[in-house]
Amino acid sequence: MNNYKLFLRFISLLICMLAIAILSLSPGAIAATSKSTDSSCPEGMVLIPGGTFKIGSDDPGFVEERSAEDVKISSFCIDKYEITNAKFAEFVKATGYVTVAERPLSKEQFPDLPDEQRQPGSLVFKPPEEGAKQVAYLSWWYWVPGANWQHPFGPDSDIKGKENYPVVHIAYEDAIAYAKWAGKSLPTEAQWEYAARGGLDGKIYAWGDQYSEKKANTWQGIFPFFNTKADGYIGTAPVGSFAANGYGLYDITGNVWEWTSDWFSIGHDSQAHSTNPTGPSQDKSFDPKKPQDGALHVVKGGSYLCAKNYCSRYRPAARESQAPDTGTTHIGFRLVKSIV
Repeated sequence: MNNYKLFLRFISLLICMLAIAILSLSPGAIAATSKSTDSSCPEGMVLIPGGTFKIGSDDPGFVEERSAEDVKISSFCIDKYEITNAKFAEFVKATGYVTVAERPLSKEQFPDLPDEQRQPGSLVFKPPEEGAKQVAYLSWWYWVPGANWQHPFGPDSDIKGKENYPVVHIAYEDAIAYAKWAGKSLPTEAQWEYAARGGLDGKIYAWGDQYSEKKANTWQGIFPFFNTKADGYIGTAPVGSFAANGYGLYDITGNVWEWTSDWFSIGHDSQAHSTNPTGPSQDKSFDPKKPQDGALHVVKGGSYLCAKNYCSRYRPAARESQAPDTGTTHIGFRLVKSIV
C-alpha cells in the first residue's frame, strides 16, 4: 500500500511539473515549439499561426504608427531569414534579371538630367569624416555610380565571402520580380508586424519591453558619428547572427529594412476590426514628411543604421516610407506564402 501511495504522489508531481512548464511558455514560445513539426510551409519558411493583435503603437512621438485593435491575421508562411546574396544570385542566374540600380536613369523620369548623370547607381551610406561634430541632415547618403547588389559600396566593392549576408540595393520592383520567380509574395504590413512580434502582442520589442544592444544588429553610439560595435558589427551581419524571435524568425529587428506590399499612409485607423488588412490604394499614399516623393511603400524592421538618437525604428510597430524605385545599402526583403 505504501508503495502504491508513493507511486501516485510521483505521478501527481510529474503532472504538476509538466503543467508549470507549459504555462511558463509565452504564446510565441509555444508557437515556436509547435511549428517545427509542421510541414505545410516550404523549406526555409516558418508557419505563423493565425490570430488577432493590435497593430502599431500609440507612442506620441510616432504619430505615423497610430494603432488599430482587433486585427485578425490568417495563418501563413514566412521566410525564416532575409533574402541573401546567394539566394538573389540564384534568381539572377536563372532569369538574367537586371536590378533597378543596374539600369541607367530614364529620360522620362528625369528629363532634366544630362546623359553623364544617368549612369546606373544607388544610394550608399558614408559616415562623416573623422572629427566632425555636426553634419546636415541626411548628408550621410551619397549617390554612387556603379553601386548595386553585387557592388554595395561602388564598383570597387564586391560581395565575395558575403553570400550569407542580406542582399541590399533592392528596389520594390526587384523584390516583386524575385517573389514572382520564387512563387511567393511580399508580406503585407499587418502580416509582417504580426510575425515580427513573435506572439508577444503589445511588447515594445520583438523580445520584450527592454532594449538590448545584443539582440539585434543596430547602431550603438551616436549616429552618424561613431558606432561602438557593441553588437559585433558595423554594417550588415550574416543572416541568423542573432537569436530568433518567438516564431523562429531571424533578423526581424535591425540588419536591413524590409519591403512590404502596402502603400504608406499615416496610422492604421482603417484596419481596426478587420481581417488580413492591406494598406491604402496607391493614389491615397502620402507621407507629410516627404510630400515631394508621392506614393511610397512601407518598409519595416529598422536596420544596422538605427540608433537611439536617430531612427529608433527597431520595433515591430515602427514603420518608414520608401520610394519604390529606390534601394540603398540598408534595404532588403523577405517573402511570405499563403497556406492553401
